[in-house]
Amino acid sequence: MGGGQMRKLESRLWAGAAVVGLAATLWAGPASATHSWNSYHWARTANPFTIALGDNVSAVWDPYLRQASTDWTNSLVLNTVVRAGNSDPRKCRPTAGMVQVCNASYGRNGWLGIAQIWITGSHITQGTVKLNDSYFNLATYNKPEWRALVACQEIGHTFGLDHQDENNTNPNLGSCMDYSSKPLGPPSNEHPNDHDYDELVLIYNHLDSSTTITPSLVASAPAADDWGKAIRFTREGKGRVFVKYLGPNQQVVSFVTWAPE
Repeated sequence: MGGGQMRKLESRLWAGAAVVGLAATLWAGPASATHSWNSYHWARTANPFTIALGDNVSAVWDPYLRQASTDWTNSLVLNTVVRAGNSDPRKCRPTAGMVQVCNASYGRNGWLGIAQIWITGSHITQGTVKLNDSYFNLATYNKPEWRALVACQEIGHTFGLDHQDENNTNPNLGSCMDYSSKPLGPPSNEHPNDHDYDELVLIYNHLDSSTTITPSLVASAPAADDWGKAIRFTREGKGRVFVKYLGPNQQVVSFVTWAPE
């Protein structure tokens, strides 16, 4: 039985005790295990729920998108499905109710990947992921471990996850939600780990009366190229989380993965 099937079986056997048991394990473990971001989450009326990942990536990125989709579907509360995208990869416009994943040569601007989520209140309504080929075409980053790390991490942000650790020089945690200058490890930072799955259970341990998971057939808003105001920073002083306010109770949050200095 695969890891995903085992987790789904476990969820049926002890669903009633899952949140309590996982919370106790989490708080008994390292502080880095708590890495949700500001209670942002997709509204839904049942668990597990499914997020569609729009495929706007080239053939070289397809295996990493599909691996990330498989990895995140190992969560007890979350499934993902890869479907045809409907966005120009360079613009990567969002589509209501899903996450559009794109790659293009966005320029030698210092970042490897960007995840953006559109928020109403605390609910995620749509998301995008951009993977910057201006760096991934270079020998330093044109490696499976770098592609896997960044694709997995940026997609993880669109579910409401933050990083487990933000110091590139610390030992790897074995999670794609960990900053790293050596993603191959050991341990490898190419996939989620149990802390990531536990955190998703904590984020989604309640149900909502409505849903924001209603995939549209057309792009629903302009791309948010203006990231707005930096509200969190790297150790080097670069903004890594930005917020742009769109109106009352509405904003875009951008998570930026910079190339290690």
